Amino acid sequence: MAIMLIDDESFSLKLIAHQLNSLVSEELLLHDNAEDALRALEQNPEQVELLFCDLRMPQMDGIEFVRHLGRIGFRGGVVLMSGQERAILKGARALAQAHQLNVLEGLQKPVTASQIKAIIAKRPTLNTVTCVDNPFECTIDELRQAIQQGQLVNYYQPQVDVHTGEVLGVEALVRWLHPEYGLIEPDRFVPLAEECGLIGELTVIVLARALELLQAWHNDGIQLTMAVNVSMESLTSLAFPDWLQEVADDIGVHLSGLVLEVTESRLVKDRQAALDILTRLRIKGVALSIDDFGTGHSSLAQLRDTPFNELKIDRGFVHDAHSDPALRIIFEASATMASQLGLRSVAEGVETAEDWAFIRTTTCDVAQGFYIAQPMPAGELFSWIEAWHEHRQPYMSPQE
Repeated sequence: MAIMLIDDESFSLKLIAHQLNSLVSEELLLHDNAEDALRALEQNPEQVELLFCDLRMPQMDGIEFVRHLGRIGFRGGVVLMSGQERAILKGARALAQAHQLNVLEGLQKPVTASQIKAIIAKRPTLNTVTCVDNPFECTIDELRQAIQQGQLVNYYQPQVDVHTGEVLGVEALVRWLHPEYGLIEPDRFVPLAEECGLIGELTVIVLARALELLQAWHNDGIQLTMAVNVSMESLTSLAFPDWLQEVADDIGVHLSGLVLEVTESRLVKDRQAALDILTRLRIKGVALSIDDFGTGHSSLAQLRDTPFNELKIDRGFVHDAHSDPALRIIFEASATMASQLGLRSVAEGVETAEDWAFIRTTTCDVAQGFYIAQPMPAGELFSWIEAWHEHRQPYMSPQE
């Protein structure tokens, strides 16, 4: 395996090569232009496990090069570098991620030895995650069969109070327990369900099981909320609120413990029907959360017109907000606006101790993410809650 460096500035190229030579034993492939680098990669893309690329180069610049990396399906780690303003680097990084590239970092030039060392330290873990291919390919018939045979199961991710650490509720997240491939993540089959008209059946299954669990908790005197993401199909069916009430009545559970998460981009599809349905749900006691806030096109209009209880800040504005000034401003503005509107704010995507420490300095109310807990089967929830309450003190260090 090799590490590739692409930079038309001779001094920068030699400096980074020198820094890498002191840290790694892999072969270094140096290129002063992107065209030569691309030809080498097209011949043997698997040879390179880590690639450093400058953005501002003559002929083919770094953005064009990123586009070609996506085209050839490059699976190694990518580090983007730029001596221009930080906004350009951020835009390039977002574009590379949109091309499904494994972006390890975006570095302002001049690049320091400590930055190189940090990238090398994180490289093995990231490569292990991204280079393993799952042969699973979902078909409509297989998905329909999975729904009919009960292969879809709910996992639950805890949500905790940012300032006290108290466990407030969970979000129900669907998984496919495949007989051959094991547990399949939703991004591998939910888009297909939406395309082929099976998302309504899938939503029904997730909701019914979530309400059954909610009722079991209430019978045991456990007061946790249950959040469930609703499909676009549900938001265009005027009969959905009555159906949900009937299911709740059959199970014997009150809808007051249910939180329905609505992605704001779905609301613009049929705004009138969605407003009708969501308002009736609120009348029936269901709490409403606007999910992935900040990623749609009409956020403020939705907050003005729809009776939401909760604003869920998209993970893209949460993770690394502690170190990114733009993300910090967007996150804090969202949390402050939620507070001023009387809405509960939820930060999703709390992945690291730094993320957790940062949101505890803000007005955000609730946190959710892998740093707190990964989604788990219902049977594991209460042992996790006991362990969290027993050991949460280190997580509740004094706020800055």
